[in-house]
Amino acid sequence: MPASVRIENEHLTVDISSLGAEMQAITSRDGRAWLWSGDATFWSGRSPILFPIVGKAPGDTVSIDGKTYPMAQHGFARRSEFSLAASTPAMCRYELAASEATRPVYPFEFSLAVEHRLDGHTLTVAAEVGNRDVKAMPFGIGFHPAFVWPLPGAAGQPHAVTLDNGAEPPLVRVQAGLLDSAVLPSPFQGGRLELDPAMFDADAMIFPEGAGTGLAYGAKGGPSLRFQFDNLPNLALWTKPGAPFLCIEPWHGMAARTGGSNALDERPYTVTLEPGATARFAFSVEIPSGE
Repeated sequence: MPASVRIENEHLTVDISSLGAEMQAITSRDGRAWLWSGDATFWSGRSPILFPIVGKAPGDTVSIDGKTYPMAQHGFARRSEFSLAASTPAMCRYELAASEATRPVYPFEFSLAVEHRLDGHTLTVAAEVGNRDVKAMPFGIGFHPAFVWPLPGAAGQPHAVTLDNGAEPPLVRVQAGLLDSAVLPSPFQGGRLELDPAMFDADAMIFPEGAGTGLAYGAKGGPSLRFQFDNLPNLALWTKPGAPFLCIEPWHGMAARTGGSNALDERPYTVTLEPGATARFAFSVEIPSGE
């Protein structure tokens, strides 16, 4: 069974599993639960780390330097056992490195560290990717946290996502898991999107660019979560029909395009790290604790 670590401070408690370095729970001091519970009736995930791809690949394969490799949707990190590298009462760091299990599907010597850290009412989740290889390394990375919808104490209240930049970013959809070429009008109005479950009947809403570096997810007259994103230019919102959660997903990388190449380095917003380089990606969320 996967091990787990609990980090906490006077405001929040967060549980993180060694499997996928995935959060299992976020609980405020007053006992309110903010993270989705992972009920497999709808979706067993809670907050998976997406690496080395975000989204789906054509035929569940990617091409690297002309050779084809199997690659499941969202990559292998979420199904991998991480090692605990460091922990304090309010922080833990899990690490994953290239191994005999990863090289047949991703032929690079990589490192992936995922850190969860509490500071007051704010939780920061950061991923650091390192290229330990002698060749350039393409990858995508993303976060997939699911928060309860409705938020605690806000049943029956309208919920909205509000972008800090007040923008109306264009919308794209996926077809059979691949990025559709059609660019659709933005569902945001003046940076605000009032959520309706019917919006997700056609799967995730994806905003490749323009959503900015911060947003709020909240209920009218009720609690609100405030997010900040670092080096994560893409945003997706997703739930399953009838499910009581909303995924707020900041990414650097997206699914392959419908009818496009399966080459890993041609996927939208792919990151390419030179040998010896590292890159950091992070989101933070400020959570009310009811004090």
